[in-house]
Amino acid sequence: MSLPSRSILSPLLAAGLALAAGAACAQQAEADLVRMSQKWIDDTLARQPVGGPVPLRLEVGVGALDSRLQLAPCRHVEPYVPAGSRLWGRTRLGLRCTDGPVRWNVFIPVTVKAFGPGWVLNGNVNPGAVLNAGDASPAEVDWAADNAAVFTDPGQFTGQIAARALQAGQALRHAMVKAPALFQAGAQVRLVAQGGGFSVATGGQAMGTGAAGQTVRVRIDNGRIISGTVLEDGTVQVAI
Repeated sequence: MSLPSRSILSPLLAAGLALAAGAACAQQAEADLVRMSQKWIDDTLARQPVGGPVPLRLEVGVGALDSRLQLAPCRHVEPYVPAGSRLWGRTRLGLRCTDGPVRWNVFIPVTVKAFGPGWVLNGNVNPGAVLNAGDASPAEVDWAADNAAVFTDPGQFTGQIAARALQAGQALRHAMVKAPALFQAGAQVRLVAQGGGFSVATGGQAMGTGAAGQTVRVRIDNGRIISGTVLEDGTVQVAI
């Protein structure tokens, strides 16, 4: 079998080198975008601290662009947070070319972890079980792992009811519990309405179960149905 002549090999070799160089340039361009994204996110979070009065330890991870993308060279790339997104948990960062032969807009996956104080369940909890301070222990948890707020004090969840089955090791969050019922449907309740310089109170029949902070409908003596907010003592406050 004869070998290809040098005249044939030279163009093939040149083409191979060109492809390799192009791939290397593409890899370098993506690496530059990842580094730029990381720096932009770090700088943004430094200017806009999260966690309020509770200091959080942040960890930011930037993923990779879709391997199918072939981005044209760009002299200026502008990072931005897409509408409806925020730098929290699993999210994404937008990158758009504002100065180049071809304007493009892509998204890169980002994970922001925010570690801070919380409470972790010591064991499994059945739905409807009443929680007490001994059911959980203090620990550092990732606040950004879920959109629901983390409990930072046992007094916040003590006496609350598990809204669903909870697993040992889970960080306790507000969405996992609900307030205990203060009255059931059909119970007689007291309604209060306050305005400028006056207060009116009457009684009625609850049309649903009521817990502190919930909105409940109440049928008063004349048959009219009024909605109000359940207070801690079981009274229903009606807005005027």
